[in-house]
Amino acid sequence: MKITVVGAGAVGASCAEYIAIKNFASEVVVLDIKEGYAEGKAMDLMQTASLNGFDTKITGSTNDYSKTANSDVAVITSGVPRKPGMTREELIGINAGIVKEVSSNLVKHSPDVTLIVVSNPMDTMTYLAHQSSGLPKHKIIGMGGALDSARFKYRLAEALECPASDVDGMVIGGHSDTGMLPLTRLATRNSVRVTEFLPEDRLEQVKEDTKVGGATLTKLLGTSAWYAPGAAVSSIVQAIACDQKKMFPCSTLLDGEYGLKDLCIGVPVIIGKNGIEVVVEIDLNDAEKAKLHESAEGVKKTNGLL
Repeated sequence: MKITVVGAGAVGASCAEYIAIKNFASEVVVLDIKEGYAEGKAMDLMQTASLNGFDTKITGSTNDYSKTANSDVAVITSGVPRKPGMTREELIGINAGIVKEVSSNLVKHSPDVTLIVVSNPMDTMTYLAHQSSGLPKHKIIGMGGALDSARFKYRLAEALECPASDVDGMVIGGHSDTGMLPLTRLATRNSVRVTEFLPEDRLEQVKEDTKVGGATLTKLLGTSAWYAPGAAVSSIVQAIACDQKKMFPCSTLLDGEYGLKDLCIGVPVIIGKNGIEVVVEIDLNDAEKAKLHESAEGVKKTNGLL
């Protein structure tokens, strides 16, 4: 399987590294507009192959989309990263033009590609990819919910003082500080609801810490995070490559599910070789439904800036 990663910055390089280390892809192509940058990242990563025990071939290219031809999956990380104090929505003016051009070029050379969108504001950029690529809706996936859920599980494990492998939970809604909906009511520790272990005020703190997870890291790092986004992308790519039928919350184009349509927002989906194979409609309570619809209004408002 051939994977393309557009954008050789910290997030793109982490995506390429995690995909290669998992050893399920035959080739990863890294593309960037900066002369020699993708080639250098690819060479650096290839020099870890004997140390990390992978056989995936990694190549780099400066803005030559012909090198991406016949890609099975392409990851779009390109765009301007967040700076401290910036919202994801403030990036729309610059990143919309980039994502539109990138998605069109990718489909030109790989008409059957599945796109994974990472660029922010992620739900709106996923919606834009639908408009500009001409791909069927199951072939376009917004990564955000998978990352937000990983951050949610980190915060739950921290509160529970237990290993992260004990914890399961998901975040739906928009990939924004105000739009995320961490489902604390449904989160579990080894199949036991976390509400059995944690008081309501502690769960509320977990929820709030999750929602500002990206902003917290941006403040600490001075730019967007990259390890967890790269790991989230690699898990989605692997689910496609290995036809795993795994469930992730991802941004997908809705057509009546959850009472929403004509927008991309994070909901649980099953991912396999065909991309998004099923949209899973879980039983939300009235408060959760209201929050999801409120989040959708925020996404629609951002979409209106396109």
